[in-house]
Amino acid sequence: MEQERLTPRPKPAPAPPDPNAAKFEEFFRTLPLSEEARGYMNVHLPRLVRTMTLVPEPQGAKRVLELGAYMQMTPALQEICGYSEVRAADFGKLGERVHKVVPLARGTFTVDVDLFDAEFDRFPYPDGYFSLILCCEMLEHLISDPIRMLGEIRRCLEPGGRLLLSTPNCASLASIASALEGIANPQIFAKYSIGKPEDRPHVREYTAVEVGMLLKAAGFEVEQLLTDRIVWHDELAWVRELLAANHFNGDLRGEQTYCIARMESHLPVERYPKWLYE
Repeated sequence: MEQERLTPRPKPAPAPPDPNAAKFEEFFRTLPLSEEARGYMNVHLPRLVRTMTLVPEPQGAKRVLELGAYMQMTPALQEICGYSEVRAADFGKLGERVHKVVPLARGTFTVDVDLFDAEFDRFPYPDGYFSLILCCEMLEHLISDPIRMLGEIRRCLEPGGRLLLSTPNCASLASIASALEGIANPQIFAKYSIGKPEDRPHVREYTAVEVGMLLKAAGFEVEQLLTDRIVWHDELAWVRELLAANHFNGDLRGEQTYCIARMESHLPVERYPKWLYE
């Protein structure tokens, strides 16, 4: 264990600056949102913009699905990213749909949001239908079987299709600081929803390395794995210095993890990896 801890790991290649970042930010700021949704977006705007800059260019069928759609990134997938068919899904009773209309500067964006439980239900889509699936801020809410959900995502992706996943990083500078100070919970978000029993709290947050391991176990080839700092956290320079002084790896220590992984049908699937299931 000591040798493994001291062995340097290769640094992930930083994502190049995306010229569309300003365009995405402007798009989000001009969306007609409720007061509650606007407050959420203002807090999470950097993450939303960063996620959209990682969206691959449309390829293959040019169909995209956003799981857990909040109707902020969803219209941008069509209006800015250029996907020809955009589908949306949210938690609910399998087989039901909710029609959503989003007024835009140029016309409107409409979509029927499919309702189902992404962890336990079979997704209501044919095999190999999508060229991209977004699974953002969902992994940490799953109760018991993340490989089950990733298996459905894999089934619904065309060969070579991609998964874009984001989730909090429990090995971040902020998490380390919380653990060492011994006051706040080390999870990036560790609160319960008041009056919303259907909103699951963060059941398990993952390290960025675990995210890569999880997607590999689910039969994906990881193309890009990176983390970003959350802007409202301070620099936590003392944590970086502590890590360096004790020969801990300082990479992948941002509070937000992003991963792009490609579906390859020939790759094996480890249904219950021992590091995650008991």
